[in-house]
Amino acid sequence: MIPRIPLIIFSLFVFSCTSQQKLRKADLKKDIALETNYGTIRVRLSDQTPLHRGNFLKLAKSKYYDGVLFHRVIHTFMIQGGDPDSHKAAPGKALGEGGPGYTIPAEFRAALFHKKGVIAAAREGDDVNPQKASSGSQFYIVQGKVWTDGGLDTLEIKRLNGRKIPSEQRDAYKTVGGTPHLDQNYTVFGEVIEGLNVIDTIAAVATSKGKDKDRPLKDVVIKKARLVKRR
Repeated sequence: MIPRIPLIIFSLFVFSCTSQQKLRKADLKKDIALETNYGTIRVRLSDQTPLHRGNFLKLAKSKYYDGVLFHRVIHTFMIQGGDPDSHKAAPGKALGEGGPGYTIPAEFRAALFHKKGVIAAAREGDDVNPQKASSGSQFYIVQGKVWTDGGLDTLEIKRLNGRKIPSEQRDAYKTVGGTPHLDQNYTVFGEVIEGLNVIDTIAAVATSKGKDKDRPLKDVVIKKARLVKRR
């Protein structure tokens, strides 16, 4: 989907683009409001993932996300957007391969996990992307499901190769829900602070079963993405 580039090239690229967009120090403490045709989702980015935070702020500030779709929606899993090719995409067109032409090095943090409402970066699969570098623009917001202890126990054995889910994260997965099998494989870089109901509404829309699998039959559009002051 997204070509890989060396870290040094990525760093130079981000420096150049950030300078052009005049990302200010104050911007690093702003939230992002994603205004969709189903309501507004307000996101707070994490200081623990500065590369992803800076990149997302830069793209939002440049209006990169205005008019793009949530092109992949899976109920009780996640809603995914950020493909520039989805802007005014014809009905039935398969999406998910577009991006700005760079990747972002993974920023896995033990404290950032896939509970409901987090925003994380999409990426190419391990077969072509063993370093798990993130897409330069595509992201997803977790809906997930509520888990039981038994379900988490089975997940640890069958999908996590015995890795134990910390107790506080278990508690979150058993109450608010999420997608624990994605932890430490995709970079989580923020969290929804307003608009979880909007995510539930979008996640419930009818989707295609054709070549554009999981694309909503009625477009879910990010009308605007804006930097906004924290309340």
